[in-house]
Amino acid sequence: MSINVLTSGVVGATLAGLAAFGSGHAAHANQINTGDKAGAYHSTFCPAVETQLSRAKFEHKCTPSSGTLDNMKRVAADPRQLGYGQLDVFALEAAALGGAQTFTRVRMDDVRECVFAVTRNREITNWGEVAANASKLRFIVGPKDSGSAGTMKFLQKIDADGVAKAKSTVNASDADEAIDLALSADDTVALVVQFPDPDNARFKKIQDGGGHIVPVIDRTILRQQLDGQKVYFAQETQVANAKWLKGGQKVITACTPLVLFTGTADKVAGDKARQDQKDMIITLQALKPDVLMPQQSMLTKIWKKTRELSGSSVEKMVVLSEQARDKAKPMMEKAIKATKPA
Repeated sequence: MSINVLTSGVVGATLAGLAAFGSGHAAHANQINTGDKAGAYHSTFCPAVETQLSRAKFEHKCTPSSGTLDNMKRVAADPRQLGYGQLDVFALEAAALGGAQTFTRVRMDDVRECVFAVTRNREITNWGEVAANASKLRFIVGPKDSGSAGTMKFLQKIDADGVAKAKSTVNASDADEAIDLALSADDTVALVVQFPDPDNARFKKIQDGGGHIVPVIDRTILRQQLDGQKVYFAQETQVANAKWLKGGQKVITACTPLVLFTGTADKVAGDKARQDQKDMIITLQALKPDVLMPQQSMLTKIWKKTRELSGSSVEKMVVLSEQARDKAKPMMEKAIKATKPA
């Protein structure tokens, strides 16, 4: 579903107008800023957007970047550009870059990246325990502009009495190094943000390295909103495939929507260019979600194994986290004090 709902009459009239507009429209090259060249933003989602825009005579090209914040900075500098990003990072950084006067959220379909905490410490089983012991824990995230680094900043902003008190936060070179560091000591937790693909080698790395995944769920996290839109959803995700006589492993954790954004038309100089921007936005908002999601893609199969939880199921997870904050397990502090690097 798109952020803005258009009536069928408006859509029909707009697309008819675009057809006439496109025949005499002088195409201009612009960027659809994605992420890592090998990542899903660039390889799975962006090509479909590029194709649809090309059909409407808008020659935007998929362009790699270092992530959401980088994409936001590029769009703030040139409002005609498009960018992909995590909604939580977008919510965190938008105000500093001009907020609603700078950005237009074009689409936010039912595709979400999920937040996973990784540790080898078996005494840590839920996010409440992580938050309650944050001052004793070292957190590992990705590079400075990465999605996981942005998510950590967001979680620290909304949890002043919890993860904001982290003993330290370290930037790893990538998610793989973050996981390796998390598996090296009991006082270390890695935050990883990615699509919940049970075939992803990182999940196997966690299992083989003696680690486990901690759900990132509590009431404060799930209450976050941006302009009335939930920033996080509690979802059941599969992180390991079924094996002989053993079912697949599932984790309930917070997932944040993928958002496609651009600059506001008011920021574009020139009457013609400004109208082009408005037409591009309407073109993208009018597209059906399945047009932008390749039917045979890896991510389509992933989301068939992922489901949003009912209110009662979420409440059980939230209560566990709250209880852990009130009284963290006594054994955890003992384990952390006794830890030695592997």
